[in-house]
Amino acid sequence: MAYRKIIIGDKEIRIPDKLFALGIIPIIIIALGLWLATGIFVVGPDEVGVIRTFGKATRVAQSGLNWHLPYPIEVVNTPKVTEVKRIEIGFRNVGKQGYRKFEKESLMLTGDENIVDAELIVQYKIKDPQAYLFNFVKPEATVREAAEASLRTTIGQHKIDEALTAGKFMIQEEAKELLQVTLDRYHTGIHVVAVQLQAVGPPKQVVAAFKDVASAKEDKNRMINQAESYRNNVIPKARGEAQAQIEEAQGYMEARIKRAEGDAAKFTAILKEYRKAQGVTETRLYLEAMEEILPGIQKYIIPDKDGGNLINLLNLSNQGGGAK
Repeated sequence: MAYRKIIIGDKEIRIPDKLFALGIIPIIIIALGLWLATGIFVVGPDEVGVIRTFGKATRVAQSGLNWHLPYPIEVVNTPKVTEVKRIEIGFRNVGKQGYRKFEKESLMLTGDENIVDAELIVQYKIKDPQAYLFNFVKPEATVREAAEASLRTTIGQHKIDEALTAGKFMIQEEAKELLQVTLDRYHTGIHVVAVQLQAVGPPKQVVAAFKDVASAKEDKNRMINQAESYRNNVIPKARGEAQAQIEEAQGYMEARIKRAEGDAAKFTAILKEYRKAQGVTETRLYLEAMEEILPGIQKYIIPDKDGGNLINLLNLSNQGGGAK
């Protein structure tokens, strides 16, 4: 059977030659019916249908069988709004070729002016189909450039130690927040699901130097720990010795005070007796001093003619060898 091809919009329709023998009106009716049928479309469960009337977005169709005015009056786009898309910064997984590095994207400057090699994975999905389709071009390139700029800005606000160690999670969250703010500012209709630092490290040209620095830091920490251990051992011991010396000094002070008070009391008593009988007291003090200066020697005391018999009242015997 012979056919004739008729192009309606972006679709090609084959009409048998026999229909042309029926006349122009049936052909027009059939062609009109076929043209109206081209407006039937299906929206998948993970899609949203955005219908444009003469190029302008006019309405949104949900999942299922739908119809719009045929081309060129209306056209439908069906972006996948539940699909989580993925963008890679600094590297690419290129199928069978495997991993491929992009240092132009991954090398960036930290806040303390060190160079770090950072790789990032961004996951996003469509939250506003109309904005996603009509507010900008090349969505994937736009998200990649915005993500790279956000990561560079965030890395530039942190020191290299934070980027290489415990600060990775904070950098991820800050980069995600900044990327979402940037995409919202340009009304892209994109929602950032997750941002993950795939790998962060020094550039391969200076890996050996970074290892030396890390080793030096470990040695520094070890020495600091040793010094703190020594300090924790010495300081309590020194404090204990200091407290012991303080208590010993206080005891010595108390002893000296008591001894001085006793000597003062003794002197006061002697002074009192001296005032009662000065001559007798002087003689007794003299004899006691001589006995102390010349111990163990037999001494003879010749009484003064004016002294009377007072000297006989003094007990000057010292272990059997006192004075006479």
